Amino acid sequence: MMNFGAEIPFVSHLGFALELFEGGQSAIGYTPRPEHLNSFAVTHGGAIMTLLDVTMAVAARSVQKDMGVVTIEMKTSFMQPAPGDGSKLTGKGRLMHRSTSLAFTEATLYDAQGRPCAHATGTFKYVKRQTKSANPADAGSAAVSPISTD
Repeated sequence: MMNFGAEIPFVSHLGFALELFEGGQSAIGYTPRPEHLNSFAVTHGGAIMTLLDVTMAVAARSVQKDMGVVTIEMKTSFMQPAPGDGSKLTGKGRLMHRSTSLAFTEATLYDAQGRPCAHATGTFKYVKRQTKSANPADAGSAAVSPISTD
């Protein structure tokens, strides 16, 4: 399993596994747990949107790994339910275009049989990573997330 380049507690909590992070492409594996399902016993839309957001952000960062990105906007279309039966889901993303400060991306969530369940487009702003201060008095200060502010 690859490293996202920073500790992202929510991503760790959901159990996302980075599989591809290069050349404007990304792939993230995810196996929803029972607490990630909705009342229809399928993967909750919020978990799906989070996976798509992170997948697009990783694709944007893959061309300049020393920078972080923050989500500016995101549009998601749900095409069919994403199973909640313990099977693996995969988000695949790509950087469509990059300007000096913005990344235009897309990502699709696939079920274990390769069927698309959801698709998103997003715009991200590149930001310099801020390192945490060595001063213990600043220990609680926030740093810009290298993936997304979501």
